[in-house]
Amino acid sequence: MSYRWVSLLIVCTASFLSVLDLFIVNVALPSIREGIHGTNGDSQMVMALYLSGHAIFLVTGGRMGDYYGHKKIFIRSMLLFTIASGCCAAAGNAMQLNIARFAQGAFAAFMVPQSIAFIQLLFIEQKERSKALGIYGAIGGIASVIGQSLGGILPAVANWRWLFIVNLPIGLIAAIIANYWLKEPKQTVKGKPDYTGILLLSGGLMALIYPLIRGRETGWPLWSIALIPVSFLLLIVFTNSQRKKGTLIDLKLFRNRDFNIGLGTVIAYFIVQDSYFFINTLMLQSGMGLSSIITGYYFVAQGIGFVIAALYSIKLVALYGKRVLQTGVLLMIVMLCMHILFIKTTGYLFVAILFLYGLGCGAVLPSLLTLALRKIPLSLAGTAAGTYVTFQQISIALGVCITGGLFLQISGDVPGWQQWLHAYRCATGMNIFFLLLVSYLLSKLH
Repeated sequence: MSYRWVSLLIVCTASFLSVLDLFIVNVALPSIREGIHGTNGDSQMVMALYLSGHAIFLVTGGRMGDYYGHKKIFIRSMLLFTIASGCCAAAGNAMQLNIARFAQGAFAAFMVPQSIAFIQLLFIEQKERSKALGIYGAIGGIASVIGQSLGGILPAVANWRWLFIVNLPIGLIAAIIANYWLKEPKQTVKGKPDYTGILLLSGGLMALIYPLIRGRETGWPLWSIALIPVSFLLLIVFTNSQRKKGTLIDLKLFRNRDFNIGLGTVIAYFIVQDSYFFINTLMLQSGMGLSSIITGYYFVAQGIGFVIAALYSIKLVALYGKRVLQTGVLLMIVMLCMHILFIKTTGYLFVAILFLYGLGCGAVLPSLLTLALRKIPLSLAGTAAGTYVTFQQISIALGVCITGGLFLQISGDVPGWQQWLHAYRCATGMNIFFLLLVSYLLSKLH
């Protein structure tokens, strides 16, 4: 096997670990909450802070590789991600765990862009690059299935701390091999990172996400209400600074109609993406009393459907365009309606519903970014991709806050079955609304 393909497998560990750590926690949230003696809001924070750390530093992580070297940043962020995983495993309470989860997300945001940069540099020829990106995406899909399996099994046979311990040998071995195998690409970017922009964006997002989670369970005190307009003020200042400097986000992108429509599509879709797992995990385990193992097996059916559809959807999109994505969204909407009707039914019927929902996701997700970017000028393609992925991560965090918050608000602190059912139907209905918005926006893309 040549240097390039071995290097691809090494850098793909970044995608594997970042996706694994999202999905392995999804299924295990009730076990984690019990283990740290936390609240439902703490469960939201376990997911939202990881996603927030990823969203806040994703653009910065990519630029740091340009400034200081992709190999150097890849190895250091991989080691720091591994250390943060160890801190998660050792956490004694909710605050310690959530601080470590934010650090995990932040370090993932530094290591993942380096793997994408290496693929761009290693595979110059378009056909080979497409193959490499396909392998990269497939590894992410495999990580989601493995994560959902381990998220169900490990808390039942060991304890929740093993969800993070499994990262330690993978991260350490990957960093050691990368140090000896990868070659540092030649640097082409000079200057210093925009630390002011990083602070403004970080502060604005945290001031928005934190009160949306904590405000609900603390009765919306004054600080939680006051932080929301503060977040908008910080984001406005950030926008004005980027209008002048454009070091993190090039605002010229927002003059492009297709970019704006594509961005709206990405935001609406990813609000649904992980809020779906959040509310279904709580419903199946806390509401219906199913074990984490059974819940994990159910979600594996969804993951298998996703991987199968993802393998074929890229080829189909090349032939039929956005109609493939519209069909996938329609299938997701129908299956969410089936979720509402048959959530009380366990067994093969529910497995089939989850599998078909996964097929819908697999038809949409792999090509959503490509479709949204296809009309962007080549000179802005890299910046546009980074902006889309940043908004993608922000949207996932907001989905957990908004849709997850609605679910927890309606279910209450000590819900009975009817409260669980009503909360689930309302939250799933909200996700159906966002998917309808995705369908509408796709129809507007040329």
